[in-house]
Amino acid sequence: MNYDALFAERVGRVEFSGIRKFFEMASRMRNPCDLSIGQPDYDVPAAVRDAAIAAIQAGHNRYTPTAGLPELRRRIADDLRRETGVDTSVLITAGVSGGLSLALLALVNPGDEVVFADPYFISYLQLVNMLGGKPVPVATYPDFSFDAARFDAAMTPRTKALIINSPGNPTGRMMTGQEVAAAADLARKRGIVLITDEIYEGLCYDRPNPCPLKLAPENTLLLRGYGKTHGMTGWRIGYAAGPDRLIHEMVKFQQFTYVCAPTPVQHAALAAIETDVADHRRAYAEKRDLVCRLLSRAFEFERPGGGFYVFPKAPAKHPTGTQLAMAALEREVLVIPGCVFSGRDTHFRISYATTDAQIRRGCDALCGLADG
Repeated sequence: MNYDALFAERVGRVEFSGIRKFFEMASRMRNPCDLSIGQPDYDVPAAVRDAAIAAIQAGHNRYTPTAGLPELRRRIADDLRRETGVDTSVLITAGVSGGLSLALLALVNPGDEVVFADPYFISYLQLVNMLGGKPVPVATYPDFSFDAARFDAAMTPRTKALIINSPGNPTGRMMTGQEVAAAADLARKRGIVLITDEIYEGLCYDRPNPCPLKLAPENTLLLRGYGKTHGMTGWRIGYAAGPDRLIHEMVKFQQFTYVCAPTPVQHAALAAIETDVADHRRAYAEKRDLVCRLLSRAFEFERPGGGFYVFPKAPAKHPTGTQLAMAALEREVLVIPGCVFSGRDTHFRISYATTDAQIRRGCDALCGLADG
């Protein structure tokens, strides 16, 4: 069978995640110090697990409406109204990635452009490529700040959307209120959709995360979820909130792709909304402080404000992220080179979603590589 003659062109435009390569390496190590995994090391809260089990036992195992359980959508809409003052349509999605996929399906024609910051979450690039669009990463080095003029200059009449991600992956940086306002102004000026990926919104350590929904409600699509905050990444549950017209078209695409988000997990999401994760947030703030303190003697980096990543600059002895990551592998420490998230390979990503002991072990090894 000659599959090369059968595959669609999009197969050649989409690459496997570079992160998965390091997951595979970890599986072959006897005692890895894994600072690569982007998921919390705590389990789903008991109340949320119990709610999922109760939903299954009660027979809530069939399809829900495509847009999601009405009671869950109402609850989220009510909470957003209290937070932002905006009445918005809500779609329950199969994770934030599911919501992002549906949004881009609704917006992007072949050749259309989607603008986002570099460094970026890897799906932004690959999903746009998958649809035949043109990803337009805008460099934000050295401090990863949002310079509206730089983003504006990267836009053309083919630009359909601007994606922002705060707190960010891989940098952990939180946008300031002024930066978010500038992004909202830019979306209004250009007549495009501002997609705000806020999967780490519940893990902000120093201040609340500014949300653009109240600033540009007609232009903003908000994507949030429960995977990172509640340790339920594999449950695939999130939501999209935004203008009726856009949500309507996303629901149409969900009907023929995901069908609906997993039904028992939608019931569990109602419990997740009621479950306080402040203890996890405090614990991860302490981990952030620990990793910053340990790395500060040997690395340059922007102090993260949320999530569970830090993105240090590679040291002179190993001047690219790839060189540093490969040297770390020899010490059974896994980090991700910056080229996975960027057009540059000057940095590397550390996830501190692990035990304090592993953080200490990994940071000691990394500092040894920088000093040695």
